[in-house]
Amino acid sequence: MALPGVHTDRGELRVHESLEELSTDLVDYIAELSEASVKERGVFAIALSGGSLIGLIGKLCEAPYIKTVDWAKWYIFWADERVVAKNHADSNYKLAKDGLLSKVPIVPSHVHSINDSLSAEEAADEYGFVIRQLVKTRMVSVSDISDCPKFDLILLGMGSDGHVASLFPDHTVLEEKEEWITFITDSPKPPPERITFTLPVINSASNVAVVVTGESKAEAVHLAIDDVGADFPSLPSRMVQPTKGKLVWFLDKPAASKLKGLELSE
Repeated sequence: MALPGVHTDRGELRVHESLEELSTDLVDYIAELSEASVKERGVFAIALSGGSLIGLIGKLCEAPYIKTVDWAKWYIFWADERVVAKNHADSNYKLAKDGLLSKVPIVPSHVHSINDSLSAEEAADEYGFVIRQLVKTRMVSVSDISDCPKFDLILLGMGSDGHVASLFPDHTVLEEKEEWITFITDSPKPPPERITFTLPVINSASNVAVVVTGESKAEAVHLAIDDVGADFPSLPSRMVQPTKGKLVWFLDKPAASKLKGLELSE
């Protein structure tokens, strides 16, 4: 590890020498949260994202995690999803199924993906309804300061534009305060139609991990974490600030290379 966890007012920063080290630390972190959550409340409600994130948690399919994680207690959700068929190359569900879910003994009925036969608006409404039912039965906890669901862990990536989930810079969805799940039909990245957790849901989680790798994202990492003042537009990733939960950034050295005050040895 390049440096031990650094605590800032933007969460804990874990900067790693290599993707291999980052991946090992990330799956350890997930396994520890899973164990703690199952011990505390009998289940582990985790929301995934797409992109390179799934590849970085692939070690969960290997020893020791394949045996030590209590997979039957996992409930799987998606922080965002593309409104495409489940077998489409752009589907976050397909990415997770191929890279993780099909390789571990998760209960199929615990996997909550969107209804891919609906429009974006309908899919968002239905997904919100599904999550509300699971909050009622406490399979998903509820925030003690709002009615929002309190996921045990939300895993997010970040784009070079600073977007997280399908919350893009300067988009009206950033203002959504009432809905748990919303939709967009004009994503600046294809495919255009997506559903996404809103900021109140992300910020109600017990734990949020933002996983960012690569030099192309270094500027966005700097703007998301460093105190840059009011002259810069606030990126969606900077708006991720759990109200009572913990925020951890998993970064490789290229992604962290523009952070102020971090001594990154070559």
